[in-house]
Amino acid sequence: MNKYLLMLISVTVPLVVGFLSGMFTASGIQTWYAALNKPWFNPPNYLFGPVWTLLYILMGVALYYILQAKGHPQRSKALQWFGIQLFLNFWWSILFFYFQWPLVALVEIALMWVAIFIMIHYVYTIHRTVALLQIPYLLWVSFATLLNASLWWLNR
Repeated sequence: MNKYLLMLISVTVPLVVGFLSGMFTASGIQTWYAALNKPWFNPPNYLFGPVWTLLYILMGVALYYILQAKGHPQRSKALQWFGIQLFLNFWWSILFFYFQWPLVALVEIALMWVAIFIMIHYVYTIHRTVALLQIPYLLWVSFATLLNASLWWLNR
């Protein structure tokens, strides 16, 4: 496959996953989430879209390099953990915003954090720079975990 087409597809996959997840969550953001008690460090809603878009693009870059690493001994593990973290990423927003289950979402985002960490480990064996590009994702999910926990605590 042409490498430019593969890059386009690789970046599109996480963006589509994020878009689909967002379709389920939009109504909850405007209603349920708006009414929650929020911690002092809660960022404004307009920040989430651009941040997640950038993170999904960086995920796509990682996917591209994983797919390009044919014959690498850690390729299948990297691809497996990429899929696991993306699957968990998709479901977190739905659990939190659509079903309005902040405690369940908190457990799920903790699992997602672990999956991202493991994914970064395997991507690092393939391409160090690309793995380091996933650090903002891990940091954002760390922050989101703290925010999720705070929202659950303040609204239980």
